[in-house]
Amino acid sequence: MHDASADRTAEPARRSGPGRRAKNVLPPLDDPNAWYLQPLASLDFETTGVDPRRDRILSFAALSDVGGDLMGMVNPGVPIPESSADIHGITASDLASSPVSAQALRPVLAWVDDLIERRIGLVVYNASFDLTLLRAEAERHGLEQPDWSRLLVVDPFVIDWGVDRERDGQRRLADVAAHYGVRLDKAHDAAHDARAARELAIAMGKTHPQVIASSLTMLMAQQRYWIAARTMDWNRRAHEMGRGLRIPDANWPFG
Repeated sequence: MHDASADRTAEPARRSGPGRRAKNVLPPLDDPNAWYLQPLASLDFETTGVDPRRDRILSFAALSDVGGDLMGMVNPGVPIPESSADIHGITASDLASSPVSAQALRPVLAWVDDLIERRIGLVVYNASFDLTLLRAEAERHGLEQPDWSRLLVVDPFVIDWGVDRERDGQRRLADVAAHYGVRLDKAHDAAHDARAARELAIAMGKTHPQVIASSLTMLMAQQRYWIAARTMDWNRRAHEMGRGLRIPDANWPFG
């Protein structure tokens, strides 16, 4: 791997007087308190489809920052479309003995609430889908909701566009993971996807320390800016092609 610090080698320090520091001495490359150098949690779901307000959670992986990961299957009480089963391989027979949604997802919501209270960053790839889905499930089943407004989210999908928006090709988790050299053994498996997303977020932070905000609070603002910029870019191209425009999403990390 190329060592970025090699490109920042300073000249020997010059002093013009006792105790005076030379102006050309560079600061450390990484902030030791940067979010990507701290423990992070990660979350991923496999679902019945791609509509976060209508579809249901079938499996989940909540990978903790301190160990004791939370993983399981969910019986949603609704049919699983064949098109979805073809992607993740989960069928109704696999879920016959699994807990129903209200029972299975209550611990996941409590887990998120604990992250909020401890101010731990939560990595979710394409967070506006997964978090909107989880919030909709909580509303559907009358479950107690975390204080979503305080959740600190790290979304590698958003960050990837923000730091490298001109790159060609698709930006699915598998595509971006391959670009950054992050291993993804089994795509569309909640545990494997969550683990790869967390490793990807860390790799992005270490690769672009001068572009990506080092604090989670600033990163939240930065990701919202990138979401708005991406919508403006989409609308510019859509206008040129005579297609419909999108409304900027002011509710991120919810859709």
